[in-house]
Amino acid sequence: MGKTNPTYRDTIRQFENDWSPYHRALRQQYKPHFERLFDQARNFADAGGIQNSMDPMNTHLISIMLAQECRIAALEEEVSALEEEVNTSLDHR
Repeated sequence: MGKTNPTYRDTIRQFENDWSPYHRALRQQYKPHFERLFDQARNFADAGGIQNSMDPMNTHLISIMLAQECRIAALEEEVSALEEEVNTSLDHR
């Protein structure tokens, strides 16, 4: 039988294993943030698997950036809603 390509999820696990020395060296306060990066990459595993890139690192990084972009957009919406709420309450004074 022929050799099969690793799945996208396999490449994420390998990516995480490759960076484990870095993770161990991080200060405790930064570790949860670092771990969240891999969670973000896993959140887009379906799309990453379809991409089937020759260099999965690019797909991992795009997945992480996309997740961060989504978080930024959600925070911007929250800030806008709060600003609108404050402006409305100031207008009614």
